[in-house]
Amino acid sequence: MEHVDVAVVGGGPAGSAAAHAAAEAGASALVFEKGVPRADRDGLGPDSTDAAGILDYWVDIMGIHPDEFPDGILLSELDRATFVGPTESCVLRSTGIDSSYDTFGYTFDRAAFDDWLRERAEGVGADYHLGVTVKDVETDLGSDPRHTLRFADRDPVGADFLVLADGPQRTVTNRVLDRYLASPVTDHLGTTTANHIAYQEHRRLPAELAEELRGSITFWWGHIPGHTAYPWIFPNDDNVARIGLTMPIGLDLSSVDDRESYALLRPDDDTVPSGGEYLRRLLEHEYGDEYDVPEDFPLVEERGKSSGTETYPISSTRPVDSPVDAGIAVTGGAMGTTSAFHEGGDHVAVRTGAIAGELAARGDLSTYNDRWKDAIGDEILRNVTMADMVQDYGPDDWDDIFRTGRKMLADEGGYQMFEQKFSAGLDAAKLLLRYRWGKYRNREFVSIHESDYVY
Repeated sequence: MEHVDVAVVGGGPAGSAAAHAAAEAGASALVFEKGVPRADRDGLGPDSTDAAGILDYWVDIMGIHPDEFPDGILLSELDRATFVGPTESCVLRSTGIDSSYDTFGYTFDRAAFDDWLRERAEGVGADYHLGVTVKDVETDLGSDPRHTLRFADRDPVGADFLVLADGPQRTVTNRVLDRYLASPVTDHLGTTTANHIAYQEHRRLPAELAEELRGSITFWWGHIPGHTAYPWIFPNDDNVARIGLTMPIGLDLSSVDDRESYALLRPDDDTVPSGGEYLRRLLEHEYGDEYDVPEDFPLVEERGKSSGTETYPISSTRPVDSPVDAGIAVTGGAMGTTSAFHEGGDHVAVRTGAIAGELAARGDLSTYNDRWKDAIGDEILRNVTMADMVQDYGPDDWDDIFRTGRKMLADEGGYQMFEQKFSAGLDAAKLLLRYRWGKYRNREFVSIHESDYVY
């Protein structure tokens, strides 16, 4: 049986970062990636897609500066984020967090980024096996190696350390963690309850609109129902944008209050509209007076996973600690990392993967749970708190928060507005108090603690 120091399940950003860190530190690292075909990729690769945008301080969290990218990954520079409510809006021109990156952020080609991360890992000696599905992992803490990975059509592989990086679908992660918990892991990481679903299309914008939106990631809040449900537009290159949305899985419209107040719902909707229908309605709502929708927004079929479109899960729960005493680290979307409200984020995936790989190479994962919290804990706490604050928001609430946000942003930039004094009026004071109380209440933000695992 082949024996490696570090076995990694999943070849997306977290898995490739783990393999890179482990191999760079001198360990033998082997990545198993089942691989999926994509229209925008020549070969197989991970099915880990998202809107692919990075903010300035996320560059430092991720630990990879875009100056390191080869041509074709970075698509456009960003200078702002625009938040659009039913009648109010708010523009964020600074995150307010110190960063080594000079601009507000950037958008990038996610498939090209994934492929580069793989090449980067292989460049320092990691092995990357594509088209391989891990069926199960058996762990015996008294054996050498501790972990045995089993497959349908190849011999088992043994490993001293196991890094789980199989993303929000958690096909292997949930099976492994379940063996160390007194209650089902799906109580915390069930794929239909702990994830959102996202859908996006690559469309070419009319030239005038592309220029208007250039530099801005734009989000529409209060236009579709559901907790942290929103459409977006991310500018890419050559007047092409990713137009998409995020929404909970299995939302029942009959449970939605004031349905008529959501701009993208129709009175005759019996079920939640499809992603494609929602996006058509968004374009009509915002730009239908000036443009012929969808004629003036043609689908760019050579981009994206399938003919210009992509559907994918997003981790939308609180993160979990890892059973480090068993030599196991859970990373990225598999652990439920939450950023930008309920979105896993490439930056936290890369950072948690890199920490896991580094520690595994040293032969000791015992500090992993403390290390990832030191690296991304502030980010997680801020976004868990924000997600809780807006749990029951409807369209009017989003208008209120954007109206208040404009007053607060007049004095402070970005997230630092939550650290200002109570000087922007009563509504701002209420918002600040809710946020600070929420941060205190959520200070223990993991949903499975290290002490919950039984060996």
